[in-house]
Amino acid sequence: MVFLTLSCWIRNRGPDRYWKVQEVLKHARHFRGRKNRCYRLAVKAVRRAFVYATKARMLKKRNMRTLWISRIAAASREHGMKYPALIHNLNKTSVELNRHMLSDLAITEPRTFLSLTKLARARQHEGLRAALGDGKEPAGVFSRVVVLQ
Repeated sequence: MVFLTLSCWIRNRGPDRYWKVQEVLKHARHFRGRKNRCYRLAVKAVRRAFVYATKARMLKKRNMRTLWISRIAAASREHGMKYPALIHNLNKTSVELNRHMLSDLAITEPRTFLSLTKLARARQHEGLRAALGDGKEPAGVFSRVVVLQ
């Protein structure tokens, strides 16, 4: 008998198949019933679980963003600004902080968040030139920017 292709000649299904089955069963260990022992049932259950895990990761991102926005909104209302106005004016003054960092600042460093609110309020009332005009920050705002004259 002559084999013209190498794949027909080598029958290496044993160990690789074993480890593939073990990998699936490892992911199915915590399932109830036969799903954690029978390979055919475990494959279906594990695939379904991975689909749920993917969807849950997306939902987690969405929920965290909603939480951050509600925290920033609550902190900005304490200082007399609404959330959309705060975000808009911080973007206009070139403050590049995402919502995660802003919510952390609102919780852990309220004075820093207050200074950011003051900066946004200065931009809101007077425009960009008045907020950054002479290179001086509003009272209570500290930065490491060196102004060259």
